Amino acid sequence: MNSEDTMKPYVIGLDLGGTNSVFGIVDSRGEIKATTAIKTQGYDNVDDYVTAAVDALQIIIDQVGGIEKIKAMGIGAPNGNFYKGTIEFAPNLSWGHNGIVPLADLFSKKLGIPVALTNDANAAAIGEMIYGVARGMKNFIVITLGTGVGSGIVVNGQLLYGCDGFAGELGHVIMRRENGRSCGCGRSGCLEAYCSATGVARTAREKLNTTQEPSLLRDLKPEEITSLDVSIAAGKGDKLAKDIYEFTGEMLGEACADFAAFSSPEAFIFFGGLTKAGDLLMEPIKRSYNEHVLKIFKGKPKFLISGLEGSSAAVLGASAVGWDI
Repeated sequence: MNSEDTMKPYVIGLDLGGTNSVFGIVDSRGEIKATTAIKTQGYDNVDDYVTAAVDALQIIIDQVGGIEKIKAMGIGAPNGNFYKGTIEFAPNLSWGHNGIVPLADLFSKKLGIPVALTNDANAAAIGEMIYGVARGMKNFIVITLGTGVGSGIVVNGQLLYGCDGFAGELGHVIMRRENGRSCGCGRSGCLEAYCSATGVARTAREKLNTTQEPSLLRDLKPEEITSLDVSIAAGKGDKLAKDIYEFTGEMLGEACADFAAFSSPEAFIFFGGLTKAGDLLMEPIKRSYNEHVLKIFKGKPKFLISGLEGSSAAVLGASAVGWDI
């Protein structure tokens, strides 16, 4: 450890999600010393968002001894460009979907420390590789199932960035060419439109509309149904809710069968709220993968759920980007 790391023993990690922004102050061993959060979408423009974020951060920065103890900040964000420190046309961010937002620069100016930024799913993949179930792995794919579907792809021990920083948008692989659902990206039939938490809620509304099947979900207002409601109903043995997970898992398994042909990963690691459904989701994924995959990849990868609590993987992964500056 160099003297600067001793003088500045912490970095800030920000997991910027479609709903919440979670901040953690992290030491070099990967221990999160303090956390805070704000709502991502509650602001009209990015300047208001950054101001609110820095106000919330100030409290936990003071807890660890002030900004002079902080070496840098790392951010994991949707449509984040590692090379430029920007968020570009992020469909699920109200203040970030219309253009290019120089977020790393905005935070750097406000805080007076270096700031690096990467795609949110890449941050989760780094978190898994350093602190989680992917420790020791050189080839794996992290698939995040949140407001959208993201992916972080590690090949030969390195995160895949591509020529522009945007490699690994597996949530926008088209799964349905005919009559595909509209996706936030402006195209139709994307994996994200079906297998994100938002997609699961859409599937629930479709099934309730098109069938007469009795379900606990019928007690709720259709427009207010969330993936958590579907998970709770499925846990109580509700057939319609279980069918929704069957449909979602089957499509994810089919997608993973295609992804295996690209990088032959030793594991697919699932991360995010939807994984709380456990085997209800994982069993159909595995079954569908083996049904659709090319023979040479059959039965090879492990299908794992992130062992890192809540948004810890993404916060830790984002902080790792900060240590690397």
